[in-house]
Amino acid sequence: MTDANTARRRIKVWDAPTRIAHWAIVILFGLAWWTEQTDRMPLHIVFGCMLLAVLLFRVAWGVWGAETARFASFVRSPAEVAAYGRGLFAKRAVACETIGHNPMGGWSVAAMLGLLIVLTGLGLFCVDEDDIAPGPLAKFIGFDAGQVAAHWHGLVFYGMLLLAGLHLAAVGFYAVRRHENLVGPMLTGYRRFTGATEEPRLAPLGLALALALAAAMIAVAILLAQAIP
Repeated sequence: MTDANTARRRIKVWDAPTRIAHWAIVILFGLAWWTEQTDRMPLHIVFGCMLLAVLLFRVAWGVWGAETARFASFVRSPAEVAAYGRGLFAKRAVACETIGHNPMGGWSVAAMLGLLIVLTGLGLFCVDEDDIAPGPLAKFIGFDAGQVAAHWHGLVFYGMLLLAGLHLAAVGFYAVRRHENLVGPMLTGYRRFTGATEEPRLAPLGLALALALAAAMIAVAILLAQAIP
């Protein structure tokens, strides 16, 4: 007979808008890197603006979206982060029984979103030495300021690589040390929990579509600004 306290219950943790935004960020970040490395700068700018649109949507979804997507649900106090960190190496997996992002992972997500917004924002104003492929808003700040933006754009990119590496290392740690798959739920939306865990509140898909449309319109407006004489 199965004990009610040890039964594993399947719960939807990540809604479709959160999962789509997550993987869109991964893919667009990779495409932006690839187009820069292969000197396809017009495409680099397009992918960068698309990435910015997804980031703007994710920030808005972090305010008005599903419960687990909201910053208020996973950006915890330093004391909670420290307590969670102390329990990470406990023999029992109590520390991992959290809906959505755990306290440490929450700050990691917030940091990556913030750094990506800075990265894409700087990219809008970048100017290279030959002024061949400036960012869509570079004309509004001048050549020298555009080169400063390009310098910091490069530095922030390496900072983003560092954070992404730490994020992947954390995913590996949970898989090996805690025997917990963090990738699967971000694909399917579901995780299994022990005991009477309440399902998180979702948000209307209509709201997600409206926010996505608004973010897309901002990105298109930025791209069109490049054509302004």
